[in-house]
This record gives sequence, C-alpha cells and structure tokens, in this order.
Amino acid sequence: MTTLAFQLPPLFDYFATFLWALSGAILGMHKRYDMAGVCVIALLAATGGSTLRDGLFLNQLPPVVTNIWYLPLILFAAIVVRFFRQRIASMRLVDNLINLIDALGVPAFAVVGMQMSLAAGLPAPGVVLIGMINGFGGGFLRDIAVGNTPAVLKPGRFYLSAAFVACILFVVLEVYLHVDAVVAAWIIIGLFFAIRVLAVRYDWQTQSVLPHTESQ
Repeated sequence: MTTLAFQLPPLFDYFATFLWALSGAILGMHKRYDMAGVCVIALLAATGGSTLRDGLFLNQLPPVVTNIWYLPLILFAAIVVRFFRQRIASMRLVDNLINLIDALGVPAFAVVGMQMSLAAGLPAPGVVLIGMINGFGGGFLRDIAVGNTPAVLKPGRFYLSAAFVACILFVVLEVYLHVDAVVAAWIIIGLFFAIRVLAVRYDWQTQSVLPHTESQ
C-alpha cells in the first residue's frame, strides 16, 4: 500500500487530547474520586487509544511518553474540572459532554490510527481495525476503570457502526480512489459527526440482540 504523508494538525490533535482528558476528569469527579483518581481517569481517556494502538500493533512508544505536551494537557484538564466541581451534579452534563467529544474525537483519533497503519504498510482490514481501536480505546478504558459498561458495547444511537462505516470509507477514499488525504479525513469526521447528530435528533437506535421481555 501507498505510504501516507497525512497527519492531523498538531493543535487539532492537542485539542482532541484535551477534550478526551476533560471527559475522563469529569467522569472521575462525578464518581467522587480524589484528585489523583481524577487524573488517572483523564489519562486513560486521553491516551488509551494511542497506547493500545502503539503497544499492541505498531510496536512503538505512544505519544504520551514521547511528546512533552500530552501530560501537561491532561493535568490542565483535571485542574479545570477541579475548579468547576460544584457544577458537576447531573449525569446529563456528563452525557452531553462525552457525546460531544465522541462525535469529534472518535473519528479524529481513528484517522490518526489509520494514517499511521497505512504508513506502516498494513493491509486494509488491519488499517480499519487499528482505526477503530484508536478511536474507541480511550473511552473503553475510561468506562471500565470507573465500573461502567463501555458505551461502545451498549445498544444506542449508531455509535460503533457509524465509526466502522467511516473507517472503511476513509480507506476506500484514500487508498482506492486516491482522494487527497486531508479531504478524506475531514469527510469521515464530518460523516461521523452528522450521523451522531441525526441519530440524537431523530432518536435512531440500534437494538439489543436479545429483545427485552416483560416480567410475568
């Protein structure tokens, strides 16, 4: 496969990392953890996807230990949440923020993972798999750490399926149709965001494999 030159702009990457850390810090605060615990959840949310990607598949050090800005950004997110702790009172606030982060952060981090996978010469199925892991890894580890069922595993508003379609589309556009990498990336980010917004607006829901039965 062709090696890609595309990289997300560094400031966008830092902003996405900060947002994921913010979501983890808010969830940790909502669970009434102390400041150390809040920082740990923020760290898992912001770096879980890239750590799984690099440690399990690409055999390289994740950016959290090679980039000097990651840890300060994560710590800053925890401090911001600390100052607004009195306002973190309802699950609705947490859900709204996490949904917003997911709508932009999942496809953004998925693009980074897929670009790195293509640069490493991996085949298309592996590229899509790593894109999904990079996009969802942080949220997965964050939810497990606080004792919640990961959102990616629960039926809901076209979360995992929308990301899967977006990742496949990126590979098709980039590898087979030779669309400019930046254009392809923003297309899938926009597509995932649009699907999530429409699903919330019109209450499109996926269904559990085993239907609910009413108690007798």
